[in-house]
Amino acid sequence: MGMNLNIFDLPSLPLNDELTTILQESNKIRIERIISTGQTSGWYDQDEAEFIVLVEGFAKLEFENDRFLSMKKGDTFLIHPHQLHRVAHTSMHPPCIWLCVFYKV
Repeated sequence: MGMNLNIFDLPSLPLNDELTTILQESNKIRIERIISTGQTSGWYDQDEAEFIVLVEGFAKLEFENDRFLSMKKGDTFLIHPHQLHRVAHTSMHPPCIWLCVFYKV
């Protein structure tokens, strides 16, 4: 049985670091809730595909060759394996709530 969590139940904000909670996991798939309050990231080069839903807030992703993707509440995007990317901006108010599904293709 998986974790029972309301995706909108948040800890005290703002956070010093992003908060990642694994909601479900198997050898084929991992589903995470990530909460960001202004954090950015380094560059990711993942073996897995990552389907993202921005449930709350607004954010900006950066890809190779100075390409950017602005996201708002409700937006979705598929990041392909080895598609170099980073989180360039996340909102603090409201906080970003991400639902991320990682899987092998």
